Amino acid sequence: MGRCPEFRRCAVRCLTLLTLLMQFNRAIGQQPSGIQVVDRATGRGIPLVELTTVDGVVYLTDSGGRVALNEPELHGQTVFFTVRSPGYAVDRDGFGMEGVRLQLQAGSRHRVELQRSQLAQRLYRVTGRDIWLDTVRLGETPGISAPLVNAGVVGQDSVQTAVYQGRMFWFWGDTSRLSYPLGLFRTAGAVSGLPGQSGLQPSVGVNLAYYVGADGFARAMAEVSDPTGVVWIQGVSVVRDEAGRERMVCSFSRRRGLEEPLQQGHLLWNDQREVFELLDEVGLSERWRLLREHPVKQTMEGVEYLCFGAPFPVTRVPARLESLSDPRAWESWTCAADELDAGGQSQPQRAADGRLCWGWKRAAPTTQQDEQRWLRAGLVQPEEICFLPVDAEQPKRRVLLHGGSVHYNQYRRRWVLIANEQAWEAESPSFLGEVYYSESETARGPFWQALKVATHPGQSFYNPCQHPEFDEAGGQRIFFEGTYTNTFTKSVATPRYNYNQLMYMLDLRDDRVVRAFGEPGGG
Repeated sequence: MGRCPEFRRCAVRCLTLLTLLMQFNRAIGQQPSGIQVVDRATGRGIPLVELTTVDGVVYLTDSGGRVALNEPELHGQTVFFTVRSPGYAVDRDGFGMEGVRLQLQAGSRHRVELQRSQLAQRLYRVTGRDIWLDTVRLGETPGISAPLVNAGVVGQDSVQTAVYQGRMFWFWGDTSRLSYPLGLFRTAGAVSGLPGQSGLQPSVGVNLAYYVGADGFARAMAEVSDPTGVVWIQGVSVVRDEAGRERMVCSFSRRRGLEEPLQQGHLLWNDQREVFELLDEVGLSERWRLLREHPVKQTMEGVEYLCFGAPFPVTRVPARLESLSDPRAWESWTCAADELDAGGQSQPQRAADGRLCWGWKRAAPTTQQDEQRWLRAGLVQPEEICFLPVDAEQPKRRVLLHGGSVHYNQYRRRWVLIANEQAWEAESPSFLGEVYYSESETARGPFWQALKVATHPGQSFYNPCQHPEFDEAGGQRIFFEGTYTNTFTKSVATPRYNYNQLMYMLDLRDDRVVRAFGEPGGG
């Protein structure tokens, strides 16, 4: 009889467990509830939107703007979600709360509209895993053929692209994998079809076919004999050899992380082996006779050149394979005097009439840092500055641009620049996360002002790359991507999105572009 109370307690526990098991069995047969967050102006789903419950549970939208809620205990509940996303905002309620109240049910679907405050529309994540995870979980159609896992890639840094032999080639820096903190550090690569041919429309996504190794993970694309250090590439371009054949080339830097390089030079793509091989080495003291950033082709005085810079295309070399190895073939757009001052720094050179002596010379280019120093020293006037544009929305502020690309735009009939800012002011929302648009009559500038088009508060969005191959409606809509990461910040990493590429679209018909830069072609 003394055991009866214990028996009763055990019976109650068993009954409770049985009840929970029955509830669980019913729950796993239920459909998840879904939330899609969309751009109010376009109706398109918005990736990278945080929905946070009152008790701090965070959900993050996928590339379809969707969240699949697999929490059956919330079904039948009214749940408040705080909604936040950089460059977008939800309507505030009567108490000033930025969020929505949703009545959740098994299989229910909810739509939340946000007002876009920034010019550029965030479209989708290009790299990493689970790009369309919630869309798949909700039984909706994802935008790409590998929506969850592709070549085992979970993170990729800084894209380089080129159109070669009828396909678009993609290359990235350091690439992360799930199986170990150390991934691939000798460049990953993939190919895709071009829009309008075998590729997707750029507003939908990119189907990447990776080059993989025997283990199915992305394999190294840059072959350098010394195994020491990482190998990063830049300036991927297509040139012609002496026989007139197209060849794909790039520069490389073998280094210990962000430290000084151990080796540098140029690589040549081997069509049979599908890998970059050593073309030439360049001395480590050389700072400017190397392909950089995202070269653009221009024909000047009857010669086709590759023009490039960080981010302004102010260094040029003939688009010929043999020219890359000829130091005499390289020139830069500069107004600096041939000799350095007593402190070892460049000084502006002026003609007899007082104008700066700009021209193509066999010398290093004039940089933003040069102009910044000259301006502070009173050696140049504000109206002479070419590479430190004024912020179009804050005219007393100049924008120091970190990286980007310049391409000719048919719609604007000008050369347009997409670049991220290296913020030198504490009040900026981010150090490397603000993205600007500018334009000029020539590729080398001057770029008088810049307009912010995207923001990433507390995060980085560096090395943005414009894809002119993706232009739509005669260049009215342009596309660019960059590396979204918490690197160089004190912020926490965004799950799945961190250290991956985000694609944006910018509509150049926007009134804010016209107010800042006038009608297309200066009309």
